[in-house]
Amino acid sequence: MKIAITGATGFVGTRLVNRLKDEDHQFVIFTRNVNRAKTIYPASTFPTVEIVPYNAKESGEWQDKISGCNAVVNLAGEPIAERWSPEHKKAILESRQLGTRKIVEAITKAKDKPSVLINPSAVGYYGTSETKTFDENSPPGNDFLAEVCQAWESEAQEVKKANVRLVILRFGIVLGKGGALARMIPPFKLFAGGPIGSGRQWFSWIHIDDLVELIKESLKRSGIVGTFNATSPNPVRMNELCETLGEVMNRPSWLPVPDFALEVILGEGSKLVLEGQQVLPKETLALGFQYQYPTIKSALMDIVPKM
Repeated sequence: MKIAITGATGFVGTRLVNRLKDEDHQFVIFTRNVNRAKTIYPASTFPTVEIVPYNAKESGEWQDKISGCNAVVNLAGEPIAERWSPEHKKAILESRQLGTRKIVEAITKAKDKPSVLINPSAVGYYGTSETKTFDENSPPGNDFLAEVCQAWESEAQEVKKANVRLVILRFGIVLGKGGALARMIPPFKLFAGGPIGSGRQWFSWIHIDDLVELIKESLKRSGIVGTFNATSPNPVRMNELCETLGEVMNRPSWLPVPDFALEVILGEGSKLVLEGQQVLPKETLALGFQYQYPTIKSALMDIVPKM
């Protein structure tokens, strides 16, 4: 396949390209930082990668590169786990809403259209709750992230007018060498780890290798259409996550991180971690998808020794 990818220099994107590169695929990587992309994907190691500079929020010549691709994976978006100033909130929304709009625009006008668009969303779509359980058929929430996800998904839905298969994957918190765990592990190494906030909030997660495998299956299986939760079938409460992390690292999990400390660091952005949501991948399981790491302990036992 010839696969166009945005966000290919990010946490998930780099893992995806590395997993796909040995399968004789070609890649068109759209990036704002060509030098960084060339460092990650040197021509000597990745001869089938074409690096294309682009502005995600603007139409341009880059859009012509979509024609002739078999698939598009649209992973670009400003990071969520930062302090939400008004400017950053605007960047979070626009990078997803406008970025997806321009990708769909490129697909629509392509002479030789791709057959599928794989577009992420997030479990933030459902809002937060300590008591409710959410699956793909649950209604959206009404907070900022829920509004972002609705706008993001709405833009992606437009691609169906061009008769292109659409797969929306609502990501949970992705666990791998980097990402959220990279912030959690250092305190545990110093014997100062513990749950964040009350510890009772839900943590809906997925091992990065399971996420990449779900994307790969979505690329290859034409029968996969619609919206799917990219989460483990076994979400955990924050207490269990931290206890398991301490067990795997042979460290205590005794020093909670108080709410106010996270609020100082992340401001409004702390809400996602402090409140959480219990999300189940009902439709993903209905596909027959097999998780390599279905439990938090199996995931952490694989990841932690690599960090």
